[in-house]
This record gives sequence, structure tokens and C-alpha cells, in this order.
Amino acid sequence: MGIHDRLRELGLELPPVVPPVAAYVPAVRSGSLVFTSGQLPMVDGAMSAVGKVGALVSPEQAKDLARLCALNGLAAIEALVGLDAVVRVVKVVGYVASTPEFTGQPAVVNGASELLGEVFGAAGQHARSAVGVASLPLDAPVEVELVVEVR
Repeated sequence: MGIHDRLRELGLELPPVVPPVAAYVPAVRSGSLVFTSGQLPMVDGAMSAVGKVGALVSPEQAKDLARLCALNGLAAIEALVGLDAVVRVVKVVGYVASTPEFTGQPAVVNGASELLGEVFGAAGQHARSAVGVASLPLDAPVEVELVVEVR
């Protein structure tokens, strides 16, 4: 079963690639690795939620937003090299704009990690960082970067 079949089985559709909001490209390839730029939880060119996790955004909502960020990252990879070229997910970095007392960043970034596991199976297991930050671009609650190995 190919990755696109797996996405359909999961009821997922790759969104259009989110256009850059500054001077960068959505993804680049260096040798056998593809690095995505930080992906925000954008849908149809608009931020799907804004604010800090632990204040305006609940941890559960933020987890869903991290999943959306990962899906946007997959769209960037698809546009650059095609998802069928992915050998494995290597690393995920998740940034969570959160209130000072919020410490559940790992559970939020699980939204991205779990999606990658559902899509790629064992090849979706990856190293990861989940970082709490004071703010993110466009007041996004979550931002996710992916690094994948490709053929």
C-alpha cells in the first residue's frame, strides 16, 4: 500500500502547500534529507486558531493544531519530492506558544508525532523536541518542522 492509499484510508487529504509568509521556501532537500520550514496550522491561507496554549487555546485543541501542522509539512514534502520517496521520518521539532505555567508541550506535539506514525507506520518513528516559546509568527499556537530521509 502506498502512502497516498494510506492517507485515503485514514480519511486525510493533503492540503495545498502553505505559501511562505516571509523570505524562505516550504522545504529543501540536501542529499538524502528533506527539511521543511516551520509549518503553522493554516487552512486555506488562514490561521485556524491563534493565541497561547494554556490561555485561549486548550491543550486538546493545540494537539489537533500540531497534527494539522504535520499535515502541512507532508504537503510541502509531497510538492518537493513526493511522499512515496520518504524512507523514514528522522526528526520532528514542535514549538508551542504557551503561558509560562503550561508544561504540557510534549502532549501537544504528540499530535504531529501520532499523525506521522499513522501515515508511515514504523518508518514514522522519529527523534523529537517539544519546546515552549513566548510567541510564534502570526500568533500561531503551534509550529512544527519535519526532517525526513528520502530515496
